[in-house]
Amino acid sequence: MRITAVVALFADLPEVELTSWIARGWVLPDRVGPDSAVAEWEFHDIDVARVRLIHDLYHAMAIDEATMPLVLSLLDQVYELRGTLRELLRALEAQPDDVRSTLLAALRRD
Repeated sequence: MRITAVVALFADLPEVELTSWIARGWVLPDRVGPDSAVAEWEFHDIDVARVRLIHDLYHAMAIDEATMPLVLSLLDQVYELRGTLRELLRALEAQPDDVRSTLLAALRRD
């Protein structure tokens, strides 16, 4: 999806604002096309979801530009932690029953 299609999804998101988010590294679409003075961007579903998140934080929740990097960093850390916990759960589920029981009992004690 190109930048014009992404901004068309939002009634109040000008292309220049989205371009500034890209320049700040808040959203990282793929750069496509030949090198030129005008960048062309390809947005994947994950990029559009990130734009939607930033749009909501910035416009609906009034998170200012100075605070946005901190908020995005914390949200990225939560997302990464969720992935790590999913991997841990899969590893735990692959263990024999006695190992799972021992680990669960240790968790309950703490």
